[in-house]
Amino acid sequence: MPRLIAGCDFSSSPSRRKTIVFATGTLDRSRVQLSGIERLPSLDEFAAWLARDQAWVCGFDLPFGLPRELVNALAWPTDWPDCMRHYAGLSREQIRTAFARFCNSRPVGGKFAHRATDLPAGSSSSMKWVNPPVAYMLHAGVPRLIAAGVHLPGLHSAEQATAAAPHTAHLPERVGLEAYPGLLARELLQASGDAKRSYKNDAKVLQTPERLIARKDLITALENGQTRLGLRLKLSHAQRDMLVDDATGDALDAVLCLMQAAWAEHQHLQGHLRYGLPAQVDPLEGWIITA
Repeated sequence: MPRLIAGCDFSSSPSRRKTIVFATGTLDRSRVQLSGIERLPSLDEFAAWLARDQAWVCGFDLPFGLPRELVNALAWPTDWPDCMRHYAGLSREQIRTAFARFCNSRPVGGKFAHRATDLPAGSSSSMKWVNPPVAYMLHAGVPRLIAAGVHLPGLHSAEQATAAAPHTAHLPERVGLEAYPGLLARELLQASGDAKRSYKNDAKVLQTPERLIARKDLITALENGQTRLGLRLKLSHAQRDMLVDDATGDALDAVLCLMQAAWAEHQHLQGHLRYGLPAQVDPLEGWIITA
């Protein structure tokens, strides 16, 4: 039976107003059928979703690792599981203080350290604590993935996941991959003429007709399979309208992560044991799928 495919637009401080969003679907050869959108207003509900008794492959829009340069400078453990345990034990204030001290010692224009995947993905440094606060997303998300016994290819094997969370040994395999919706969105918007077009904003005053048109163009491109992923998105009319009408872009971001996870699962079904990850991935930093 095919595994559930999912994409997650994550928030480190979810609420009723700003939820964690999961898009779920199925993969049939080169077609991805969207099944539904689920909105979770708390981290406890996120943890409960991870622990559901179902096999899945999910792309999560949050970083899975820190830059090796940063970890070395702070003299933190360079083994990923130990580094994540150390990181999970810090408060957000301690993280902000340590990272600010690191940045203050560096020249203007090079304040933040970056992972090897950030340049090809066009993503922010995973040590940023503002705009966006991805350091806090890692802090809130990865320890819960570990606690749920999720297999994180390239970082945390299925055997390590079971050893870390023996209470999950009876569950079907669940695979977590680092995704980044901006990577796929830029590719699609570039094909339509301008990769820098904005398609979302949380502020109502900035939810413009131009952004609505950009969402429509993104969705049309996904439906037509106009990406290097070689996949087509299948939507109902109601689902399409819902994605267009969500001016925050949260649901569409979850769908973009779903498409990246579907590509990784397709790679796995073709015999790629690492779900399409490059052969050489730093086991401390991790990698964004499709980058």
